[in-house]
Amino acid sequence: MDITQYKDVYVYVEQRGGRVQSVALELLGKARELADTLGEKVVAVFPGCHISDQATNLFSWGADKVLCIDAPELENYLTEPYAQAVYKVITTYKPSVFLIGATTIGRDLGPRLSARLETGLTADCTKLDISEDKQLLMTRPAFGGNLMATIMCTQRRPQMSTVRPGVMKKMIKDETRKGEVEFVDIQFDKKKIERVCLVETHKINKGLKDISEAKILVSGGRGIGNKENFEKLQSLAAVLNNAEVSSSRAMVDAGVMTHDRQVGQTGKTVRPDVYFALGISGAIQHLAGMEESEFIIAVNKDKYAPIFQVADLGIVGDANKIVPLLTERLENELKK
Repeated sequence: MDITQYKDVYVYVEQRGGRVQSVALELLGKARELADTLGEKVVAVFPGCHISDQATNLFSWGADKVLCIDAPELENYLTEPYAQAVYKVITTYKPSVFLIGATTIGRDLGPRLSARLETGLTADCTKLDISEDKQLLMTRPAFGGNLMATIMCTQRRPQMSTVRPGVMKKMIKDETRKGEVEFVDIQFDKKKIERVCLVETHKINKGLKDISEAKILVSGGRGIGNKENFEKLQSLAAVLNNAEVSSSRAMVDAGVMTHDRQVGQTGKTVRPDVYFALGISGAIQHLAGMEESEFIIAVNKDKYAPIFQVADLGIVGDANKIVPLLTERLENELKK
């Protein structure tokens, strides 16, 4: 393989129901940094159905060019049609770097593409950088989060990586940026597509905001103990307004919280303005998912708990006693 033929940083822009996902904008921001270091362009690969009118919006978030694949076959996400479409783009345009969000869709699509392209894929990256010889450095947790492994793909192209939502920061939106939109026509292999079809879609509306998008998170750990005590966290979140309740893995394993509320290496990476770590000791796996929060408030009975090493404000005490007092105080202050 002549890797000199490959250039530019490409980002798979994930959309659901025509709505561009936040992780795609985060990746465009990171791609902008990488491309500037390499002296190359950022290209957004935007597949879907009836999404053409949104293509120009991607320039504001860092893209120089958008490859728009607007086709009825892409109305709903199914592995085969999306894999065919993106594979065609990669083999035609030859990107040096290809980034995908590590969502349920990205984790399905990424491995399928890397297998067809016979290139490597580094999954769940938490850091991306460029080496002195212009190779992509892909860093991800290994051995249960006890060490960080930096991986390179020196012999094959594109260099592929999936990146967890909430890890990278979006660039500041610049509506003055302009670029080029190119519409890509895909000749789908109908026989392969028809092997799997979507029969019916059920949307579950829990009335909850994605914790990776929340500005304030009230997160509970083993020290909170049970579902009844988590109701105290719900009360605090309600007083704070626009806050969401999340948890450590221990509470998910105990059946107290659902997995979509889990923060940490095996859950979601979050970056809220304020993060309440209540009854959370601060295992490295949990810290990996929240240590980039703007302001961290920790409450724990153990004054030597690791969570205090990353906290901006720490309180040594029983979270189950402190949370009701805090909630009451905030209610009184807000009434003034």
